[in-house]
Amino acid sequence: MSMPLRIAFVFLTRLPVAVGDVDAAAVGRSLAWYPVVGLAIGGAAAAVVGVAWDTPVLAAALAVAVLAGLSGALHLDGLADTADAWVGGLGDRARTLAIMKDPYCGPVGVVAIGTVLMVELAALASLVEAGHWLPVVVAGVLSRAVAPLLFLTTPYVRREGLGAALARHIDVTGVRLALGAALAVSLLAGWKGLFAVAVALVLVYALRAAFLRRLGGITGDTVGAAMVLTEALTLVVMALVS
Repeated sequence: MSMPLRIAFVFLTRLPVAVGDVDAAAVGRSLAWYPVVGLAIGGAAAAVVGVAWDTPVLAAALAVAVLAGLSGALHLDGLADTADAWVGGLGDRARTLAIMKDPYCGPVGVVAIGTVLMVELAALASLVEAGHWLPVVVAGVLSRAVAPLLFLTTPYVRREGLGAALARHIDVTGVRLALGAALAVSLLAGWKGLFAVAVALVLVYALRAAFLRRLGGITGDTVGAAMVLTEALTLVVMALVS
């Protein structure tokens, strides 16, 4: 396993992957491997669905637990921080950024997490009942592809931290190839996968515009929020068209 891929697994999962000494350039190159990590997470969730196939609600609940648990709820934390900051920031950039750094989760963040998990549970239960498991994999890949897409197209507003290293050392060619691979995986689901990609792109465009207006760019929390929302929306869209 290459060093950038190992770093991607360390950043996006709680799997015990050893990386040793890491340089900033390798951190930047890891962005291109995020969809691969998403493929692994989505594949694990799909495997759980297969085990409990005859009980759709249980299968859906276990899959949601895998999607959240393998990532250590990292992206859900980003969603909560972003939701709290967006409401509490009252349109002010400095106040919004300050609230995002607060380690505590407010009521808006709790509601955001609860809503997303309920929506994912319902969508997955519908997909399992209809006999579909591939959308879980597509959702894992597309949601993790959001991070490299945003870092490729949007300024990073903080000067320090993991996100700053990713932004400074991004492998543009590698990210473009990774986005193409994510599209190819989505197309395995046929026109439904293509439709899910189109809807996900609309969502990311809208979120990116909001981030630019309020903050002038992205933070790690906003990227995590975008990933979670893309995952949930992909599952919803594919459940509706299935």
